[in-house]
Amino acid sequence: MSSLAERYATVKAALPPHVTLVAVSKTRSVDEIKALYDLGQRHFGENYPQELREKAPLLPSDIRWHFIGHLQRSNVKHVLPHAHLIHGVDSVRLLDEIQKRAIPLGRTVDVLLQVHIAQEESKHGFAPDEVRQLVLHGEDPAHRWPDVRVRGLMGMATNTDDIGQVSAEFRSLHALFTELRTGGPFPAEQFNVLSMGMSGDARQAIAAGSTMVRIGTALFGERA
Repeated sequence: MSSLAERYATVKAALPPHVTLVAVSKTRSVDEIKALYDLGQRHFGENYPQELREKAPLLPSDIRWHFIGHLQRSNVKHVLPHAHLIHGVDSVRLLDEIQKRAIPLGRTVDVLLQVHIAQEESKHGFAPDEVRQLVLHGEDPAHRWPDVRVRGLMGMATNTDDIGQVSAEFRSLHALFTELRTGGPFPAEQFNVLSMGMSGDARQAIAAGSTMVRIGTALFGERA
Protein backbone atom coordinates (compact mmCIF):
# COMPACT_ATOMS: atom_id res chain seq x y z
CA MET A 1 0.00 0.00 0.00
CA SER A 2 1.34 3.43 -0.92
CA SER A 3 2.43 5.84 1.81
CA LEU A 4 1.00 9.28 2.49
CA ALA A 5 4.14 10.86 1.03
CA GLU A 6 3.81 8.81 -2.16
CA ARG A 7 0.12 9.66 -2.57
CA TYR A 8 0.80 13.35 -1.93
CA ALA A 9 3.60 13.39 -4.50
CA THR A 10 1.36 11.68 -7.07
CA VAL A 11 -1.51 14.13 -6.55
CA LYS A 12 0.78 17.16 -6.64
CA ALA A 13 2.52 15.95 -9.81
CA ALA A 14 -0.83 15.85 -11.64
CA LEU A 15 -1.67 19.48 -10.83
CA PRO A 16 -0.55 22.44 -12.96
CA PRO A 17 1.28 25.16 -10.99
CA HIS A 18 -1.71 27.53 -11.06
CA VAL A 19 -4.09 25.02 -9.41
CA THR A 20 -4.38 25.13 -5.61
CA LEU A 21 -4.76 21.80 -3.83
CA VAL A 22 -7.22 21.75 -0.92
CA ALA A 23 -6.78 18.55 1.10
CA VAL A 24 -10.21 17.43 2.26
CA SER A 25 -9.63 16.55 5.90
CA LYS A 26 -13.17 15.96 7.16
CA THR A 27 -13.28 13.05 9.65
CA ARG A 28 -9.46 12.82 9.50
CA SER A 29 -7.54 12.97 12.74
CA VAL A 30 -5.30 15.79 13.90
CA ASP A 31 -2.32 13.41 13.50
CA GLU A 32 -3.26 12.64 9.89
CA ILE A 33 -3.58 16.32 9.06
CA LYS A 34 -0.29 17.14 10.80
CA ALA A 35 1.48 14.41 8.83
CA LEU A 36 0.31 15.95 5.54
CA TYR A 37 1.19 19.42 6.84
CA ASP A 38 4.73 18.17 7.55
CA LEU A 39 5.01 17.18 3.88
CA GLY A 40 4.28 20.78 2.88
CA GLN A 41 0.49 20.94 2.49
CA ARG A 42 -1.10 24.14 3.85
CA HIS A 43 -4.68 24.25 2.46
CA PHE A 44 -7.15 21.93 4.22
CA GLY A 45 -10.91 21.63 3.72
CA GLU A 46 -13.45 20.85 6.42
CA ASN A 47 -17.17 20.11 5.99
CA TYR A 48 -18.44 20.30 9.56
CA PRO A 49 -18.29 23.36 11.83
CA GLN A 50 -17.73 21.39 15.02
CA GLU A 51 -14.79 19.49 13.53
CA LEU A 52 -13.20 22.71 12.32
CA ARG A 53 -13.60 24.34 15.73
CA GLU A 54 -12.00 21.35 17.47
CA LYS A 55 -9.10 20.81 15.08
CA ALA A 56 -7.96 24.33 14.26
CA PRO A 57 -6.57 25.22 17.73
CA LEU A 58 -4.60 21.94 17.83
CA LEU A 59 -2.78 22.47 14.54
CA PRO A 60 -0.26 25.01 13.18
CA SER A 61 -1.57 28.54 12.85
CA ASP A 62 -0.40 28.94 9.24
CA ILE A 63 -2.85 26.31 7.95
CA ARG A 64 -5.36 27.85 5.59
CA TRP A 65 -8.70 26.30 6.47
CA HIS A 66 -11.34 26.09 3.76
CA PHE A 67 -14.95 25.50 4.76
CA ILE A 68 -16.25 23.34 1.92
CA GLY A 69 -19.48 21.94 3.36
CA HIS A 70 -23.01 23.28 3.22
CA LEU A 71 -22.96 26.20 5.65
CA GLN A 72 -26.10 26.96 7.64
CA ARG A 73 -26.55 30.53 8.87
CA SER A 74 -26.63 29.36 12.49
CA ASN A 75 -23.07 28.04 12.12
CA VAL A 76 -21.49 31.09 10.49
CA LYS A 77 -20.35 32.43 13.86
CA HIS A 78 -18.52 29.16 14.56
CA VAL A 79 -16.79 28.96 11.17
CA LEU A 80 -15.69 32.55 10.58
CA PRO A 81 -12.93 32.73 13.21
CA HIS A 82 -11.08 29.89 11.49
CA ALA A 83 -11.97 29.96 7.78
CA HIS A 84 -9.50 31.28 5.21
CA LEU A 85 -12.11 30.77 2.45
CA ILE A 86 -15.78 29.73 2.53
CA HIS A 87 -16.62 27.78 -0.62
CA GLY A 88 -20.35 27.16 -0.44
CA VAL A 89 -22.11 30.52 -0.25
CA ASP A 90 -25.44 29.72 -1.86
CA SER A 91 -27.89 32.46 -0.81
CA VAL A 92 -28.21 36.17 -0.21
CA ARG A 93 -29.33 35.47 3.36
CA LEU A 94 -26.08 33.61 3.99
CA LEU A 95 -24.10 36.56 2.61
CA ASP A 96 -26.04 38.84 4.97
CA GLU A 97 -25.20 36.61 7.94
CA ILE A 98 -21.51 36.44 7.03
CA GLN A 99 -21.42 40.24 6.77
CA LYS A 100 -23.09 40.59 10.19
CA ARG A 101 -20.67 38.16 11.85
CA ALA A 102 -17.59 39.63 10.14
CA ILE A 103 -18.05 43.07 11.71
CA PRO A 104 -17.18 42.15 15.32
CA LEU A 105 -14.23 40.08 14.09
CA GLY A 106 -12.80 43.13 12.36
CA ARG A 107 -11.81 41.18 9.27
CA THR A 108 -12.73 40.73 5.65
CA VAL A 109 -14.14 37.28 4.88
CA ASP A 110 -13.26 35.65 1.57
CA VAL A 111 -16.04 33.60 -0.04
CA LEU A 112 -16.93 31.76 -3.23
CA LEU A 113 -20.43 31.81 -4.67
CA GLN A 114 -21.67 28.25 -5.18
CA VAL A 115 -23.37 27.65 -8.52
CA HIS A 116 -25.71 24.72 -9.11
CA ILE A 117 -24.49 23.05 -12.33
CA ALA A 118 -25.32 19.39 -11.61
CA GLN A 119 -28.37 17.43 -12.67
CA GLU A 120 -29.04 16.59 -9.02
CA GLU A 121 -31.47 18.35 -6.73
CA SER A 122 -29.47 17.32 -3.65
CA LYS A 123 -26.64 19.73 -4.48
CA HIS A 124 -26.83 23.35 -3.37
CA GLY A 125 -26.11 26.62 -5.11
CA PHE A 126 -27.38 29.62 -7.00
CA ALA A 127 -28.78 29.03 -10.47
CA PRO A 128 -26.47 30.62 -13.07
CA ASP A 129 -29.01 33.36 -13.82
CA GLU A 130 -29.34 34.10 -10.09
CA VAL A 131 -25.59 34.68 -9.92
CA ARG A 132 -25.76 36.98 -12.94
CA GLN A 133 -28.57 38.94 -11.31
CA LEU A 134 -26.71 39.18 -8.03
CA VAL A 135 -23.35 40.20 -9.47
CA LEU A 136 -24.20 42.09 -12.64
CA HIS A 137 -27.61 43.63 -12.03
CA GLY A 138 -28.20 43.75 -8.26
CA GLU A 139 -26.97 46.06 -5.55
CA ASP A 140 -23.20 46.61 -5.57
CA PRO A 141 -21.86 43.68 -3.50
CA ALA A 142 -19.06 45.82 -2.07
CA HIS A 143 -21.65 48.25 -0.75
CA ARG A 144 -24.11 45.72 0.69
CA TRP A 145 -21.43 43.37 2.07
CA PRO A 146 -18.38 45.59 2.69
CA ASP A 147 -16.65 43.01 4.89
CA VAL A 148 -17.20 40.11 2.47
CA ARG A 149 -14.85 39.66 -0.48
CA VAL A 150 -16.20 37.52 -3.33
CA ARG A 151 -13.17 35.67 -4.69
CA GLY A 152 -14.87 33.58 -7.37
CA LEU A 153 -17.16 30.61 -7.94
CA MET A 154 -17.50 27.01 -6.78
CA GLY A 155 -19.47 24.18 -8.29
CA MET A 156 -19.87 20.41 -8.22
CA ALA A 157 -20.62 18.31 -11.28
CA THR A 158 -23.20 15.54 -11.43
CA ASN A 159 -22.07 12.28 -9.81
CA THR A 160 -22.07 10.21 -12.98
CA ASP A 161 -19.77 8.01 -15.07
CA ASP A 162 -20.62 10.15 -18.10
CA ILE A 163 -17.34 12.05 -18.50
CA GLY A 164 -18.82 14.11 -21.32
CA GLN A 165 -21.59 15.42 -19.06
CA VAL A 166 -19.15 16.21 -16.25
CA SER A 167 -16.84 18.08 -18.61
CA ALA A 168 -19.74 20.04 -20.11
CA GLU A 169 -20.94 21.10 -16.65
CA PHE A 170 -17.47 22.27 -15.70
CA ARG A 171 -17.10 24.18 -18.98
CA SER A 172 -20.41 25.92 -18.35
CA LEU A 173 -19.21 27.07 -14.93
CA HIS A 174 -15.92 28.30 -16.38
CA ALA A 175 -17.86 30.29 -19.00
CA LEU A 176 -19.92 31.93 -16.25
CA PHE A 177 -16.76 32.64 -14.25
CA THR A 178 -15.19 34.33 -17.28
CA GLU A 179 -18.36 36.33 -17.94
CA LEU A 180 -18.48 37.66 -14.37
CA ARG A 181 -14.75 38.27 -14.23
CA THR A 182 -14.71 40.39 -17.36
CA GLY A 183 -18.07 42.12 -16.99
CA GLY A 184 -18.67 42.19 -13.25
CA PRO A 185 -17.83 44.71 -10.52
CA PHE A 186 -14.91 42.81 -8.99
CA PRO A 187 -11.23 43.52 -9.74
CA ALA A 188 -9.74 40.68 -11.78
CA GLU A 189 -7.01 40.14 -9.17
CA GLN A 190 -9.75 39.59 -6.55
CA PHE A 191 -12.19 37.47 -8.56
CA ASN A 192 -9.71 34.79 -9.59
CA VAL A 193 -10.74 31.52 -7.91
CA LEU A 194 -12.73 28.79 -9.66
CA SER A 195 -13.11 25.86 -7.27
CA MET A 196 -14.26 22.74 -9.08
CA GLY A 197 -13.03 19.18 -9.15
CA MET A 198 -12.65 16.43 -6.55
CA SER A 199 -10.82 13.10 -6.46
CA GLY A 200 -13.03 11.54 -9.12
CA ASP A 201 -13.26 14.40 -11.61
CA ALA A 202 -10.29 16.69 -10.96
CA ARG A 203 -8.79 15.94 -14.39
CA GLN A 204 -11.93 17.10 -16.19
CA ALA A 205 -12.22 20.16 -13.92
CA ILE A 206 -8.64 21.25 -14.56
CA ALA A 207 -9.09 20.79 -18.30
CA ALA A 208 -12.16 23.06 -18.08
CA GLY A 209 -10.28 25.82 -16.24
CA SER A 210 -10.40 25.04 -12.52
CA THR A 211 -7.92 26.92 -10.32
CA MET A 212 -8.66 24.94 -7.12
CA VAL A 213 -9.42 21.27 -6.52
CA ARG A 214 -10.65 19.51 -3.38
CA ILE A 215 -8.97 16.11 -2.91
CA GLY A 216 -9.49 13.74 0.01
CA THR A 217 -9.32 10.00 -0.59
CA ALA A 218 -6.51 10.18 -3.16
CA LEU A 219 -4.37 11.85 -0.48
CA PHE A 220 -5.37 10.23 2.81
CA GLY A 221 -6.45 6.87 1.46
CA GLU A 222 -9.72 5.09 2.10
CA ARG A 223 -11.37 5.77 5.44
CA ALA A 224 -11.18 2.99 7.98
